[in-house]
Amino acid sequence: MDANDEVSNARPGPDEPEGSASTSDANPQPRPPRQNSDPDPLPDQDPDPHPAQEPVASSLRREPSGSPSELPSELPSESPPPPRPAEIAEPAQPASGIAALTLPYQIAVALVLAVVAVATCAHLGLVFLHIAPSNTLTKQHGRAVDEWVYPEFEQNWKLFAPNPLQQNIAVQARAEIRTADGEVRATGWYDLSALDGAAIDRNPVPSHAQQNELRRAWDFYTATHDGEHRATSSRGDLSQRYVRRIVVMRLDREQADGPGGVIERIQLRSRTTNVEPPDWSEEKVSDKPVVSELPWWPVTDDDRTDAAANAAGVGPAVTGRTEASAG
Repeated sequence: MDANDEVSNARPGPDEPEGSASTSDANPQPRPPRQNSDPDPLPDQDPDPHPAQEPVASSLRREPSGSPSELPSELPSESPPPPRPAEIAEPAQPASGIAALTLPYQIAVALVLAVVAVATCAHLGLVFLHIAPSNTLTKQHGRAVDEWVYPEFEQNWKLFAPNPLQQNIAVQARAEIRTADGEVRATGWYDLSALDGAAIDRNPVPSHAQQNELRRAWDFYTATHDGEHRATSSRGDLSQRYVRRIVVMRLDREQADGPGGVIERIQLRSRTTNVEPPDWSEEKVSDKPVVSELPWWPVTDDDRTDAAANAAGVGPAVTGRTEASAG
């Protein structure tokens, strides 16, 4: 009897009721051997040594689900693929800057920026022409350039400048005083540049006025006057009034007028001395100072008022005075 016969014998017939002795696995009944009418019967085949493997394998194939560890690795995963980066919806970023404004405000901001850009370019162009060497544009539009630059945007340097200044210029002043009893007298020469130098030497952090006020005022005056002290431009009168008020303020700070005295006129002079060249230089310069005196200038009430106000705001006067010799 082979394995197929055992399976067919174990299967119940159509007329047998369920639970009959022929289908019970607990008490199987032996059946008589089947008569074979074949003349040459084949020898009985040995039963399959492992009859239980086939149903187990088939049961594994029929199971639709199981633990992940028991499923074959060849089975495709049923989970959906992850979304692509392009398909991920990013949150909308709020608008910032000019884009956050409404259309009218955007137009207004654009106009303001355009005006600022044009004004900046024009200012840079005029300042460049001011510090550039003499050329066709500066000759044709020099007056307009000066009116724009002076006095707020004045530049104290030039492109392609010549050799630096190699002179020491001392500005000195004296005053004509009307005393309290009505007499008129002249003071000695006050070396204003030396007073500024002494104030700078004693001060580790000198002020801008101490370093540049008198020097810049004198440069302003000489740039607008010729060798005969005649004005060469419309700014000549302005430079004279500027220097005059600074000198009156300095003399008032030094109490040159005395008790009850009034400064009626002032006179300035410059003392120029060449700086000696270094030992290795072959340049020869004169060591004799050059003195240039200016005419007497009358002092107005506005000059005295401004000088008194400035002197009161500056504080105490510099101790001591430096009087230059008249020689």
